Amino acid sequence: MSKQETVSPKLHKSEELWSIDCQLVSHEIATGLWTTTQWQLTGFDLQPVELNESVALLQLHRDERTDYRFNLSSAQPKLFLVLDNVESDDQPNIVTLTASQSVAGQYMDGDYLVLSNDMPLAVQAWMEAFIGRHGELLEQRRKKRKGAGRASGN
Repeated sequence: MSKQETVSPKLHKSEELWSIDCQLVSHEIATGLWTTTQWQLTGFDLQPVELNESVALLQLHRDERTDYRFNLSSAQPKLFLVLDNVESDDQPNIVTLTASQSVAGQYMDGDYLVLSNDMPLAVQAWMEAFIGRHGELLEQRRKKRKGAGRASGN
């Protein structure tokens, strides 16, 4: 399901890749006799000092430009962190970091935990530059068959 390329294990910042430290905090939730761990995404560090298990690679894809524009035009743009849905108290494994709501939704349909937080302004500007370089992706609907669609009015 992931489209991420295999990238060497180092910190990146380029036109399409950005290593971002995702700040996760665990909370113990008690319900009756049961106690569970709930994870919360509290923010992002855009300049991580070292590569560790909380650093995710945000990779922009040209075929997701419409999703990025939709996210950026919302009242509060978000980044979505996809985690393995772990049952233990261990730090969950990061699957991917995305700015596409549809990609995040696909992971939510699977057995993944998807957390979101406000997108930092620097990431918004970086994404705007990406869209500016590659142009807007306009999705066009095609007719299913000849003659389908609006009536000609005759």
